[in-house]
Amino acid sequence: MYKQLIKLGLRWALAASFLSAVADRFGWWPTEMAAWGNWNAFLAYTQVLNPLVPESWIPALGTIATAAEILFGLCLLVGFRTRLVAQGSGLLLLLFALAMTFTTGLKGPLDYSVFTAAAAAFALSTIEEKYLEIDQLSP
Repeated sequence: MYKQLIKLGLRWALAASFLSAVADRFGWWPTEMAAWGNWNAFLAYTQVLNPLVPESWIPALGTIATAAEILFGLCLLVGFRTRLVAQGSGLLLLLFALAMTFTTGLKGPLDYSVFTAAAAAFALSTIEEKYLEIDQLSP
């Protein structure tokens, strides 16, 4: 039972983080609580984190990252393909953390717990799901 609660907690915490970040870039958080507050500010930050990427590619990169966060967030929320989604989430978060580290320094990803979230996602992917077999139900 403890494993199931830990797994549920990890799933929901990661899902909430992804979906909150998406809500922020769409301007759905109050201004005083927002990191970006709108799509254009998010794209500007995306450019900061990806200085070698041509500026014309940044909207596509931001859209792909946002789509991944929405997909991973929703899948984690409902528990769909948890192992695979957790692995993808861990990889995405690790890429974010490394991009932040190499462009803005180590403090940002540490303050925002991006490495911790990546580790949590990878840990989630290792928690095995135990299913009740049909033959265990018979007397």
